[in-house]
Amino acid sequence: MSNTINVNYMTRAYNQYQQKNAAKDQEKEDTRFADSVREKSEASGSIVGNSKIGSVSAKDMTMVEYKQYIYNKISQIPMHPTRAGESISVTISEAGFEAMKNDPEYEAWVLNDLGNGRIPFASWPLDLLMDYILKIHHRGIRARGPELLALLEKVERVHGEAHPELHELKALVSESLEDLEMHLQKEENVLFPYLYELYAAKEQGQRMAPMHCGTIANPIRVMKMEHEGEGNRYLHIIQLTNHFSVPQDGCASYRLLMQELEAFVDALFEHIHLENNLLFPRFEEIEQEIVC
Repeated sequence: MSNTINVNYMTRAYNQYQQKNAAKDQEKEDTRFADSVREKSEASGSIVGNSKIGSVSAKDMTMVEYKQYIYNKISQIPMHPTRAGESISVTISEAGFEAMKNDPEYEAWVLNDLGNGRIPFASWPLDLLMDYILKIHHRGIRARGPELLALLEKVERVHGEAHPELHELKALVSESLEDLEMHLQKEENVLFPYLYELYAAKEQGQRMAPMHCGTIANPIRVMKMEHEGEGNRYLHIIQLTNHFSVPQDGCASYRLLMQELEAFVDALFEHIHLENNLLFPRFEEIEQEIVC
C-alpha cells in the first residue's frame, strides 16, 4: 500500500459507493446514499478514534491493516466548497506509521493536526448555518450549475462520438439542475422561513405555534428524500466518469469539465451533510422544546 494518501471532499462518499456495490455482489443487500451522508456527521466533531477497528487494537493489526485504518480516518476530513476540486496529499513514512501504530497519543496528535483548519460547522449558531447554506450553497448551485451544463454540452459536441457516456452525463446533470431548483425553492419558501422564526423564538425564550403543515418533520422528510435521490444520482455520475477521470484524448475543456463537475458535487454533498446531520436534527429538538 502506498504511503501517500490523497483526500478530497468526495473520498468518503465514493468509498461508501464502492463498498455498497461490493455488498450488493456479496450479500445482495441494498444500502443507501443516506448511510454515507449519515456517517459524515462523525466528521463534524473530532476525527480521532481509539486506535481500534471494532475490538481489535492498533497494535494487533498488521501494518497493511493499520495503513488502511489511517487512510479511512484521514478520508473523514471534510473540505470547504471554496477548496472544492483540490486534493490533499498526505505522505507518512514507514517510521511515522510505526510510531503512530505503537503510540495512540501520537496517532491522535497527528490526526487532529491534519484536521486543523476545518470549518467548525457543528459549533455555529443555527441562523448562521442557514445563512451559509442559502448564500454559499443555494447561490453556488444556481451560479455554477448552468455554467457546468454549458461546458458539458460543449465537450459533448466534440467528444460525444468517442465517449458516448457524455450523452448520459448531460442528461443526468440537466435533470439534476431542474430538480435542484425545485428543491431550493421549497427550502427557501416553505421550510427555512419557519426555521428562522423557530430559532428567534428559542433565543428569546418564547413559545412557538406549530408549522402550518403540523410539524417540521414533514418537510424535512421530503428534503431528505430529495437529498438521497440527488446523492444517488451523483454517485452514479462518479462511476460513469470513473471518478472524474479525463480520457487520454481529452482536451483542456474536457479536463476543466471534470474539475468543475467534481467541485459541484463536493459542494452539493456538503450541503446534504450540513442539513441532514446538523441543521435538521437540532431544529427537531427545538421544536420539541418550544412548539405549543
